[in-house]
Amino acid sequence: MGESVQQRLASLDVYRGATMLFMASEIMRISRVAEAYPGNPFWQFVSFNTSHVAWAGWSLWDLIQPSFMFMVGVALPWSIASRKEKGQTERDLWLHTLWRSFALVALGIFLRSVGKQQTNFTFEDVLTQIGLGYPVLFWLGWRTPKVQAIAAGVILAGYWACFAFFPAPAVGFDWPSVGVPMDWPNHPAGFGAHWDKNTNFAAWVDHWFLNLWPREKAFEFNGGGYLTLNFVPSLATMIFGLLAGGLLRSAKPDSEKARALLIATAAGIVGGWLLDLTGICPMVKRIWTPSWALFAGGCTCGLLLLAYWLVDVKMSRKWILPFTVVGMNSIAMYCLVHLIDKFVGESLKVHFGRSVFSLFGPAFERPLEGLAVLSVLWLICYWLYQRRIFVKV
Repeated sequence: MGESVQQRLASLDVYRGATMLFMASEIMRISRVAEAYPGNPFWQFVSFNTSHVAWAGWSLWDLIQPSFMFMVGVALPWSIASRKEKGQTERDLWLHTLWRSFALVALGIFLRSVGKQQTNFTFEDVLTQIGLGYPVLFWLGWRTPKVQAIAAGVILAGYWACFAFFPAPAVGFDWPSVGVPMDWPNHPAGFGAHWDKNTNFAAWVDHWFLNLWPREKAFEFNGGGYLTLNFVPSLATMIFGLLAGGLLRSAKPDSEKARALLIATAAGIVGGWLLDLTGICPMVKRIWTPSWALFAGGCTCGLLLLAYWLVDVKMSRKWILPFTVVGMNSIAMYCLVHLIDKFVGESLKVHFGRSVFSLFGPAFERPLEGLAVLSVLWLICYWLYQRRIFVKV
């Protein structure tokens, strides 16, 4: 999001654009098709991978936020180099970093407050999470890869310890008091109970921290189990991206870069999976457990490797325009999806008829409407792209 136009990693724009389009496809409500065809394995598979898992485990949808966090780290070496080439001092860079951090947090809160009666101070969405961790990431951007890797390890180990030593919920705990049904089937077993929903260390911190801000009513729990302190382990995800970005910007041969990314992919996936399998730390995206940070870091590294090898090594670029258009204006697309998707959908029905999306029956009405809205939002980004207008923070 911050590298210069002249010195961009084309594959990063493609990866970012594909991820943003995948995220924006939420407005298609594909799960409604699966509800209409409960016995259809194809639609059940699609529905599962366009929804978040209830707690432990993962789906493709759960890789969206890690991808964005990872890509922020990948882009940072290019951003620093570009601004230094323009004559900016370290002081200038720090002022920009702090402004960017504040702007991302403020934008995230603003978008989460649309339709609310007052400002909704919440800090668990992707923009605020990036903003909270960005100053530390920038500081690490000036350090050696060894220091960066050690920092990621210390962050994850320390965060694991905070949860592991925090008391787990006792037998007979009043689960409805924290928004969890008594018959909820997703409680982690054994030692994993330290990472249970709304009873963990970071949930306890949120109960204090979020009530420091003006609210309509006192904060008691997050319905999805999401946490402000997720930005701490997700900072490790950004550091993994920083390491990958430093590697790709180096003078090493492409084959050596690809080999290193492939090893990192395997190490992250296997390491996170083993921590979950052995019960040391369950893999839960909603609270960004260290095992999830490792697993998702491996997955996102693999996705970057795929994009890099196709786009920047093999120079296969005939198909990338739809993704590049969005990838170079990801902030614009993110805001459009959150601000005008309903307006665009309603306008299409006003001008083309209320039943324009009912061609294939009620099950496909919402997906078709969402696809049409997404197409309009893409055209807006294409219009900006043609005029070299790029919304940045």
